[in-house]
Amino acid sequence: MLAGTPLLASSHQDPLRASGNTVRWGVVSTGRIASIVASDLALLPDADLHAVSSRSRAGAEEFAVLHGFRRAYGDDGGLPGYLRLIQDPDVDIVYVATPHASHFTVARAALEAGKHVLCEKPMTLNARDAAILAGLAQSNGLFLMEAVWSRFLPSVQRAAEIIASGELGEIRMIQADLGFPAPRHPGARLWQRAAGGGALLDLGVYPLTWALLALGAPQSLAAAAHLTGDGVDAETAVTLTYASGAVSQFVVSLTTVSTQTATVSGTKGMLRCNAPLFNPTELVLTFDSGETRRETFVPAGHGYTYQLREVLRCLQLGHR
Repeated sequence: MLAGTPLLASSHQDPLRASGNTVRWGVVSTGRIASIVASDLALLPDADLHAVSSRSRAGAEEFAVLHGFRRAYGDDGGLPGYLRLIQDPDVDIVYVATPHASHFTVARAALEAGKHVLCEKPMTLNARDAAILAGLAQSNGLFLMEAVWSRFLPSVQRAAEIIASGELGEIRMIQADLGFPAPRHPGARLWQRAAGGGALLDLGVYPLTWALLALGAPQSLAAAAHLTGDGVDAETAVTLTYASGAVSQFVVSLTTVSTQTATVSGTKGMLRCNAPLFNPTELVLTFDSGETRRETFVPAGHGYTYQLREVLRCLQLGHR
């Protein structure tokens, strides 16, 4: 159902070679993130850019020409373009890149049609819907993954290796923040509750990734938020506590300039992920001995290649 153990950081840097086991992709949406991911998908020899859908047939065709997809689907005869793509028997996996509020609907339709699914974050707007999707994937023997792309970056994979090695000692504290002043023009998605807006759903996954990476699932959590009159969280602060006594704290904001960094602190040393924490190119390690070490990274493409490569690996190995 979910991705298995990720590749080591060194493996993510290996040359991209075709295995002969091609996976045919269908992309639902022609928006900004879909375009970025499609560009990175084209870098993978085992990825077949098969079909794209949009409400507009003309928009889908333009996207298909731009990125090299063979088929384009739009709304036609009362049938939405995404359903027409899902019904294509030659599509193996559906990448859902629609606005947040429609993730559940599109992903559920794809799973019910027997398609594997990679869904943009947040996969759903609530835990109930996420459980429904997980149940569908499990009962149908299908692959389902939320597109937390940062988790597979070489820099983040390397951080995971350092943490697991014990070089930092026992991990006792994680601190992270991520914020930016989001435009508040009419119709701005981030400020609409019905559209899945808010700091936690849009940004929270990134600092949370660092907490889970270093300490795993927490024993308890507490959160506080500043809500707008429409019920959208402009800022949210979260504290996670663990059976070991370790603590993880992070803040996400749609109104402030922030450091956009994450720090993992242990009994022997500290790892700092320099900005931006969702796509870091530098890790700085400081030890109790006074030693400081820096490691730098240059991601391929826009950085989504590694996540897509992991999805292909899981499908080719039969991980569900």
